[in-house]
Amino acid sequence: MKKICVIGLGYIGLPTALLFATNGYDVVGVDINSATVEKVNRKIIPFEEDGLEDLLIEAVDSRRFRASKTPENADVFVVAVPTPFDKENRMADMSYVIAATQSIVKFLKKDNLVILESTVPPGACEKCITPILEGSGLKVIDDFYVAHCPERAIPGNTLYEMVNNDRMIGGMDIRSSERAKELYESFVVGDIHVTSIRTAEMIKLMENTYRDINIALANEFAQIAEEAGVNVWDAIELANKHPRVDILKPGPGVGGHCIAVDPWFLTEDSTKSRIITLAREINDGMPVYVMHIVKDMLKDLKKPSVTIFGVAYKADVGDTRETPALKFIRLAEKEGFRIRVYDPYVADGKFEYPVLSMDDAISDSDCVVVLTDHNEFESLPTDKIGDLMRTRRIVDTRNCIDHEQWRKSGFEIRILGC
Repeated sequence: MKKICVIGLGYIGLPTALLFATNGYDVVGVDINSATVEKVNRKIIPFEEDGLEDLLIEAVDSRRFRASKTPENADVFVVAVPTPFDKENRMADMSYVIAATQSIVKFLKKDNLVILESTVPPGACEKCITPILEGSGLKVIDDFYVAHCPERAIPGNTLYEMVNNDRMIGGMDIRSSERAKELYESFVVGDIHVTSIRTAEMIKLMENTYRDINIALANEFAQIAEEAGVNVWDAIELANKHPRVDILKPGPGVGGHCIAVDPWFLTEDSTKSRIITLAREINDGMPVYVMHIVKDMLKDLKKPSVTIFGVAYKADVGDTRETPALKFIRLAEKEGFRIRVYDPYVADGKFEYPVLSMDDAISDSDCVVVLTDHNEFESLPTDKIGDLMRTRRIVDTRNCIDHEQWRKSGFEIRILGC
């Protein structure tokens, strides 16, 4: 029976470790955060994810899984640590990946398999990861195997997508690929496609860059539609009836640790990235565009109070990584606005600003700005909200509220792209 050592117990590492453990492998999960290790060993999930708690209980109770602060000898090592974005230099911060790789060097043995799940720029496995591992005295291909298997999952649906989505595996050689494929076949229902290691690195970045560019196009359509007096949401819906058109939705910007970041990983070492760079600039500029809409709506007020509905980067999750809401809030404060935040999915203390109850957030407010399309926002007590506010105004950047109901409650409404 193979033993797997998973380095990193975050949004990707923990679910991956538990899926291996509940499908026949002995797994030790490693994390430098003592609190995370303690929680996991006590069967307490460190973050919310549908189905994760049940999977953790099953894995721990079966004695197939435990957490540790340090790596151990194993047959397979899986590195699944974050790859932060170096905003100053617009490139991948490889420090966590490098540190995780260095941590397993002294445990590396002949015939071991090392899998990198962390998202990295093309060429990173060959030029950065492999030389570190060869510091063990062993040689890749001759003595041990290396493969890249980037995750394809979204918060809120991670376990389902890890099991059911197709998977890409790129090995340093065909033996590395086949050994990694055999491992993931233990729980992946989707097809597993084998390719080269550098191609696997690039595929993940291409997928998220495609979505980023599509969203940038939708955001540009929204701005043009406002100038032309067209409802962009209606126009997109009708345009998408064309069999070869699939325009995504506009919004206040792009967040999350993938779409807002991966394009920069793809372009950091290239001079051939004009469209990608422009798309990033468009999406990063959307909080500024929304700020202009809000300023125009509140131009008759001095020192207005604004309530933010939703600071998570996407609907129905509590994840605020790279959220465009943060830039909007800072812009609003710069304008002298008083800002309060309400998000039913984000706990207070998990965001840079206090997250209040809805009543506290809207009390004496002049305007609600909807930045996240949580399902809860589709049906809210509009009369009660209006009674608590000072002036009844709302800006909907996601086209997710019941506009007719808000109008019936006396609200002035602005919709992005209309």
